[in-house]
Amino acid sequence: MKQSEYLRYDATALADLVRRGEVTSREVCEAAVERATRVNSTLNAICYPQFSEAPAQHFPEQAVFAGVPLLLKDLAQEQSGHPCTYGSRGLIKNIAPQDSEFVRRARDGGLVFLGRTATPEFGLKAVTESELWGPTRNPWNTELTPGGSSGGSGVAVAAGIVPMAGANDGGGSIRIPAAYNGLFGLKPSRGRISSGPFMGEAWTGASTDHVVSRTVRDSAAMLDVLSGPAPGDPFEIPGPSAAYSELMQRSPGELRIGVFTSSPYNTEVAPECVAAVEETARVLENLGHRVEYAAPEFDGMALARCYLGLYFGEVSALMAKAKEQFGATDSDFELDTRLIGMLGETMPLSDYVRRRQQWNEFARALGAFFGSYDLYLSPTTGQLPAAIGELETPAHLKFAARLMLKLKAGKLVHRTGQVDQMALESLARTPFTQLANLTGTPAMSVPMHWTAEGLPVGVQFGGPHGAEATLLQLAGQLEEANPWFSNYERLEDAF
Repeated sequence: MKQSEYLRYDATALADLVRRGEVTSREVCEAAVERATRVNSTLNAICYPQFSEAPAQHFPEQAVFAGVPLLLKDLAQEQSGHPCTYGSRGLIKNIAPQDSEFVRRARDGGLVFLGRTATPEFGLKAVTESELWGPTRNPWNTELTPGGSSGGSGVAVAAGIVPMAGANDGGGSIRIPAAYNGLFGLKPSRGRISSGPFMGEAWTGASTDHVVSRTVRDSAAMLDVLSGPAPGDPFEIPGPSAAYSELMQRSPGELRIGVFTSSPYNTEVAPECVAAVEETARVLENLGHRVEYAAPEFDGMALARCYLGLYFGEVSALMAKAKEQFGATDSDFELDTRLIGMLGETMPLSDYVRRRQQWNEFARALGAFFGSYDLYLSPTTGQLPAAIGELETPAHLKFAARLMLKLKAGKLVHRTGQVDQMALESLARTPFTQLANLTGTPAMSVPMHWTAEGLPVGVQFGGPHGAEATLLQLAGQLEEANPWFSNYERLEDAF
């Protein structure tokens, strides 16, 4: 299969060619490997290749994605017998004893695995620059980050290695790379996709798996493949009235959409991100939707503190697992990770519980908002992509080192302004995504704008729990009104 042919098709179309016998899965995989070999040395999207075994993997011949190659994210999405490092030297020995539900269902859906994509350590940052794998670069400008934590997946799809790739989202990690790479990225509702068997609720329910993709229909069809509970899951949510791939082709009707562009943390928002929302609002009005400025009412800094509390607890627990199971030491973790782990170890349990309970306040505020509006529209990110290495400033490193010294000295810092400073420093570039994670509601990033320098800018839509069908229907409308698939032709000859 020629590269020019391979790059023209999304996953749905490639599978159709395989099912009809016009190409073989081996030929499709060989085209993917050829593309990966050409671009990965520059972009560093794939951290663990499985190029030689992918063409020989068996798949159900009539499955939705029969014979199509997929890259898994190197965070969760465990594949039996293969490492899953979470981007950390401390988990380099973590070999999965069995497939996760994501991998099992993807395999049943006909997908074959081409390897794993790079992620920042523990998926903690909106940049993909781990000490283990090195920096992953944005294909639209290789001096810039592709975002994180599903940065490797975003790059692999944007650069044409695969038409979609595994991703997960605990604070924006599907939507941020989608926005920075010009892709479609849907974060499903809490409970829509099982985190089993290794977890009940990933990140206490804040995180969920899915994919980043070039087309909306691939995302919808993959949601059909992945959706549904597994034995032992903590709860089940109602399924859709029909397959998402069918529902997305229907009209969403006239939607009431509340628009806001101000950061909930009162941080600066780039003019290009605001312009993307305003441009999208005009498109929505032309499509017949009712659009007006309105935002959910909640305490933004409280949400930031609650989100950081989740960080602290999850990181300290994962570090402890790495030490107990694989013999990792503190030197196996990056400076920021060690700091966050120490904050988790020293956070009073009552503080953690109170912050977890406060998630309810954000869910109620969002529920009240959805009493008047069907969806909200906001920027996906507050800033354009940072330069590679830009966020590892000397001032940041000194702040982290000073805070660690205070923690080692037994000083209490959790109820001081230093944690608020850390929250703003961590989340200022991406302040719009965490609300959907703490409330468990679905949200998506749609590539609706391009800067004068040729960088994609995503906008975010969020809806009430279980509103994936409405989001997909609207995304399909926007894709038809503002086709973005053709933009990738500019990357075909770039590498």
